[in-house]
Amino acid sequence: MATEVAELLPETGTVLEVASGSGEHCAFFAAAFPALQWQPSDPDAAGRASIASWCAGLDNVAAPLNIDAAAPDWPVDRADAVLCINMVHISPWAATLGLLDGAARLLPPGGPLILYGPYRRAEVPTAPSNETFDESLKARDPAWGLRDVAEVTAAAEQRGLRFDRLIEMPANNIILVYRR
Repeated sequence: MATEVAELLPETGTVLEVASGSGEHCAFFAAAFPALQWQPSDPDAAGRASIASWCAGLDNVAAPLNIDAAAPDWPVDRADAVLCINMVHISPWAATLGLLDGAARLLPPGGPLILYGPYRRAEVPTAPSNETFDESLKARDPAWGLRDVAEVTAAAEQRGLRFDRLIEMPANNIILVYRR
């Protein structure tokens, strides 16, 4: 994933990672891209503690912020890129809409919103493993589940984010890129 993300990120600036979870991805990317400042976030206190542990000793990682993607206000006023890995399907649709709203507020013109995870596409049959995963997500919470790329794109465009590209990834995942 680092190769694909490298082509999308700015050379310098701040990358806001929304829903950083354990912090493992942030630590990996911060080490791989030392010219960038990384701002991890997670709404869960235990997640933020894990992020701090994973990122300890990395000078280009700020303390994790308490950001609920669905909230209308975030404690950050700008980002040169926004990265969100594996949140869209494990959260209510309101979190995706909030993520899109936040990216539209924070990004400079041309700045990327980079989403990674499994999605549905009308023109591509959903892999059986993703169908099973979707069922298990909905069993845990009916508001969760794989999102349709066309629906995410329509919501992004309503917020001034234009679709840039879709990148196929291993294990039936994709990267979606939107730009302000």
